[in-house]
Amino acid sequence: MSTVSIKQAQATLADLIHSLSPGEEVVITENNQPVARLIPATLPRERKLGSLRGTVTTSADFDEPLDDFADYTN
Repeated sequence: MSTVSIKQAQATLADLIHSLSPGEEVVITENNQPVARLIPATLPRERKLGSLRGTVTTSADFDEPLDDFADYTN
């Protein structure tokens, strides 16, 4: 974690952004007090449809009424 003043961050913002690597952060300070954190954005992972096909199963009696609710169904 590196620390820069707000004036230095304003002057070199593009360089700070492009130098960030995943998991790294830059703390921006004003009067030696932290005021902001600069962290790299995480991009959403690409989703692949059907990648879990065959991993979810249901029992044969899935649609049968539950015995605990017999009093409420009739």
